[in-house]
Amino acid sequence: MEVKQQLLHEAEQFIYTCYEELGRSRDEAEARLLNIGYDIEATGTYDHTYEELEHGALMAWRHSNRCIGRLFWDKLLVRDARGASDATEVVSELLEHIRIGTNGGKIKPTLTVFRASKPGQPNIRIWNHQLIRYAGYETDQGIIGDPISVDFTNACKDMGWQGAMTPFDILPLVVEAGGRSPELFDIPEHLVMEVAIEHPELSGFASLGLRWYAVPMISDMTLEIGGIIYTAAPFNGWYMGTEIGARNFADTFRYNMLPQVGKLMGLDTTSETTLWRDRALVELNIAVLHSFKKAGVSIVDHHTAAAQFKLFEEQEAKAGRALTGNWTWLIPPLSPATTHIFHSSYDNRLVKPNFGVQEKPYMSRQANTASDTVLQQKRQGCPFHSG
Repeated sequence: MEVKQQLLHEAEQFIYTCYEELGRSRDEAEARLLNIGYDIEATGTYDHTYEELEHGALMAWRHSNRCIGRLFWDKLLVRDARGASDATEVVSELLEHIRIGTNGGKIKPTLTVFRASKPGQPNIRIWNHQLIRYAGYETDQGIIGDPISVDFTNACKDMGWQGAMTPFDILPLVVEAGGRSPELFDIPEHLVMEVAIEHPELSGFASLGLRWYAVPMISDMTLEIGGIIYTAAPFNGWYMGTEIGARNFADTFRYNMLPQVGKLMGLDTTSETTLWRDRALVELNIAVLHSFKKAGVSIVDHHTAAAQFKLFEEQEAKAGRALTGNWTWLIPPLSPATTHIFHSSYDNRLVKPNFGVQEKPYMSRQANTASDTVLQQKRQGCPFHSG
């Protein structure tokens, strides 16, 4: 199909659905599509109204097959930052997103949309996977910090950034805009909310020195609405506890803390039959939930999240919408068989609007392909709840 015809087709599918859900008439939708058709023919693209942009973003969350937290899809705050043109303006909006999304710990699901990809114009790209994330340093003694951040950390160092070489250094923002080379910006400390991890009963747990940032803000995915691709549209929900306790801290390719927690608990780690990993994993997750709640930071346990997803399933059925989902991503990484999701099946069909993966600007095409394969194997999480 010719490019303009394909774009108009995508626009038609979106506008009719969007306007119906917004309570607008068929005549209004057809009048809008007539104008969109003129714009596509003249310029090769079209612009969304804020109402279309907002509802399209909400629909994208609702359609996110990997996300267990979709019950709250219609509570998303959508910020229109399409007027930002250079890196400084983009970063100003990103810092405001961090402030609003963090909300003093009472986390507010937020999405900030920058200018869409347009013919003949350079795209806006945020190089960070998340707006706030810890650095990873390769040393002769092993990796300090988060191993998953090593490639991006190296890219930042190549651009002149120097971290403190601690396990929990906040990486800078890297933004590419206006056709210029990527620029580095440090995030002001007062905007970064972190939680020190302690255990309600294991007194020595705090000696492990663990901490984690309060809000997962995914910043390197595309947002596609009605055939229009937004290459910079960072968004956040709040954490499900297992994403930190059972993945970020526990995975052997991340902070790999289970051996240390097992030792702290006095467990016999010489035999797998003692189930020391399972016992340490539970206590690590208890510590995460306890610490976030003590700090007044929004978080959800995996049992509550699964119950909320069941409500979402019921709401979608009542609305007459077919439910889609990716079972392998929806089941929690801790005790999945205790949730209804484990015993259910889901249609993993892609429904638009939706989020998509794009190549990392700081890695080669071959490295991107390898990284994406590893990412799928390691189940990093879902768009609005990710490690």
